[in-house]
Amino acid sequence: MTAISLGMPSVPLKLADRRRSRKIQVGSVAVGGDAPISVQSMTTTVTADIGATLQQIAELTASGCQIVRVACPSQDDADALATIARKSQIPVIADIHFQPKYVFAAIDAGCAAVRVNPGNIRQFDDKVKEIAKAASEAGTPIRIGVNAGSLDKRLLEKYGKATPEALVESALWECSLFEEHGFRDIKISVKHNDPVVMVNAYRLLAEKCDYPLHLGVTEAGPAFQGTIKSAVAFGALLAEGIGDTIRVSLSAPPAEEVKVGIQILESLNLRQRRLEIVSCPSCGRAQVDVYKLADQVTAGLEGMEVPLRVAVMGCVVNGPGEAREADLGVASGNGKGQIFVKGEVIKTVPESKIVETLIEEALKIAEQMEKEGAASGEPTVSIT
Repeated sequence: MTAISLGMPSVPLKLADRRRSRKIQVGSVAVGGDAPISVQSMTTTVTADIGATLQQIAELTASGCQIVRVACPSQDDADALATIARKSQIPVIADIHFQPKYVFAAIDAGCAAVRVNPGNIRQFDDKVKEIAKAASEAGTPIRIGVNAGSLDKRLLEKYGKATPEALVESALWECSLFEEHGFRDIKISVKHNDPVVMVNAYRLLAEKCDYPLHLGVTEAGPAFQGTIKSAVAFGALLAEGIGDTIRVSLSAPPAEEVKVGIQILESLNLRQRRLEIVSCPSCGRAQVDVYKLADQVTAGLEGMEVPLRVAVMGCVVNGPGEAREADLGVASGNGKGQIFVKGEVIKTVPESKIVETLIEEALKIAEQMEKEGAASGEPTVSIT
């Protein structure tokens, strides 16, 4: 009889082969080529406030952020970059607009990369040669970051609005200025607040160059709306193999951006899944409070760092099947729950004991996984 593997797949399925791009090095994080897709965010503090900025970077690091960007609109911000770049545990990118002198300051400060915006680049035009030379000598990559809201006026006049073609032309034009000086340590973003425009822009850009691409839906909105927009746009592109690093832009604390970004990658099997809670949405068939059970199990397993799928099910229609498919699960009904481990019923417990039993069994499985060398990482919960 052929054995059936239950629970998490040992080799995650993928939707498409990754687009072939050149690889650059952003500090300790490789971007592009065969490097894993990284998750970025941006601080909301005044960069000149070094303590507050480093505190937020520490919070982002703890949430799983791999690269962080800081704004640099003033000389005081530029002066703070060296300390921030030195003390940050993750690579720091300086976000520069309008003032070329801050690009040189960021490079001298040891920032892992510098972001410039072609829409605000006119004052940079006569400095590209110097910037390319300084960045090349320091090994500092440049991100060409095009935004629909700050598109060059010449392109707005040509296309009438921020079309995918306009965004791509802006990015490639700016790249060409650096290429004239032999500088190709570049990554590109072409962001728009409309996911459809954004997706089409990245598709077009992916066909026209081999630079690594930074995905983003700019000004995506509040947490719920922005999460939906980002998930839809990133999902479409990543499913086609397009994208090398991502930033979810939310009107929410930066750590929330990171959590959403990580979850998007895990959902597409582009990153090792960690803790995953599979729970039913509840319905008239449910004979237990599934919402409460799922929340309590999630809270009880917070911090678990092994790839564990736990099913919390509330009825006899889908419950037993989902519970069997998971590493650990419960099929609930009539005031009690059947506890499954790796597809086998190990015990039946009263409803009042379901949560503590699941947590107890989860800890046993996690301990065994760790002994067997299961990959560890930041936990993520997906309730569906």
